[in-house]
Amino acid sequence: MDTKKVIHVAAGIIRNEFGQIYLTQRLEGQDFAQSLEFPGGKVDAGETPEVALKRELEEEIGIHVLSAVLYEQFLFEYPNKVLHFHFYLVEEWLGEPFGREGQEGFWLDQRELDAGQFPPANSKLIQRLLAETH
Repeated sequence: MDTKKVIHVAAGIIRNEFGQIYLTQRLEGQDFAQSLEFPGGKVDAGETPEVALKRELEEEIGIHVLSAVLYEQFLFEYPNKVLHFHFYLVEEWLGEPFGREGQEGFWLDQRELDAGQFPPANSKLIQRLLAETH
């Protein structure tokens, strides 16, 4: 029996005062290319998820996180790996987010999130976010 590698991922649910969430589109060549995603990335050795979140959001979308609150964490198993997600709600930051790595980025009303546009791992998270809007 082979044990799958567990990869820790920190991602930000970046929400503005209008109830919109900043999303990016995965680039060609990545798993689930063109799917939508919450910006973030892998937690490096020696980093806490929150430190990784702040580093990744600065690298990926050019914002400086002032406050991040753990919103949800869960494991999701793919055929070749297990991802341990740490999702943070980010409502205070400096800078205007944009795709620093060439990826598309845009604001979407939280009520308009559609789990079908995201990788499968995001399904329950999207359901929770949608449930909060009613």
